[in-house]
Amino acid sequence: MSAAENGVAVAGRPTAERKLLLPKSQDSFPEPEVPKRMPHPDSRMQALVIVAHGSHLNPDSSAPTHRHADTIRATGAFDEVKTGFWKEEPSLREVLRTVESEEVYVVPMFISEGYFTEQVIPRELRLSGWDRSAWDSDGLSADTATLTAEDTEQTVHYCGPVGTHGAMTDVLVRRAETVAGDPDVGSGFGFAVVGHGTERNENSAKAIEYHADRVREMNRFDEVQALYMDEEPEVDDVTDYFESEDVVVVPLFIADGFHTQEDIPEDMGLTDDYRTGYDVPATVDGHRIWYAGAVGTEGLMADVVLERAADAGADTGAAIDAVREETRETDADGETPAAGD
Repeated sequence: MSAAENGVAVAGRPTAERKLLLPKSQDSFPEPEVPKRMPHPDSRMQALVIVAHGSHLNPDSSAPTHRHADTIRATGAFDEVKTGFWKEEPSLREVLRTVESEEVYVVPMFISEGYFTEQVIPRELRLSGWDRSAWDSDGLSADTATLTAEDTEQTVHYCGPVGTHGAMTDVLVRRAETVAGDPDVGSGFGFAVVGHGTERNENSAKAIEYHADRVREMNRFDEVQALYMDEEPEVDDVTDYFESEDVVVVPLFIADGFHTQEDIPEDMGLTDDYRTGYDVPATVDGHRIWYAGAVGTEGLMADVVLERAADAGADTGAAIDAVREETRETDADGETPAAGD
């Protein structure tokens, strides 16, 4: 199974000439000014390890993971914050050896449960006694399994992927706010969540439907639709599924790669050639399409990582509230996407 099958955008073609359309606010996030966590003298050190796919071909693949780690590190909620990758350094196999803490919270930066979260990561981290049944999940409900790392003897709280956490719905909406440049965007707008279909990974489609349903229940947008790259309803026909003149399109991907930067824009008719760029919004069949790019690049993703760790028992102190507030201020100060230049 490829990285794309688990909901990870990876580059299959050069992206160096791509004219990035993302707000400058995503390039860096100010460090949240919150009090450092003051551990009890008898408490064990706690570490956060964020694990992701990474890419040998796309240097931007790991950038969101590093930025979110920096945001969390600045809060002081953990004694250590580390990152580990399948296709980059530090590797999944070695990352726990870089951690001094005895208590480790591992959060996968993946959209859905599947091959990587159920097989690759537990194997590479050498989690003793791991079995996918430990999550007792229906494909959406993976929570936490507490295990021991065989070679380091650390206690590892292995969390479910960020993509299936309820807080991800808030990130999708925040992404719409960012691309529209309006914190109250909703009325008069349609909203589309885009991902792979069941041909890639059944659980990936479950995650897309789950978040589309949650956004719909907010009664914030006039219309909400889940769209797919591999099956009906297809993102190619985005304008067929909306009556709203304005439609925000948010791909449920962790990082920008050839799917989000090349395939989807061309499939929707935003441009005939991604290398020439496109307008945001772009007019297609009488609709204005506000294309947001990968949801995982949104600053609020750091909140989902913290929520996963907190659900597993981590002491996050005031970090969650601080990250929510700081990333909102950052996004509000950023620039909205314009023509690709």
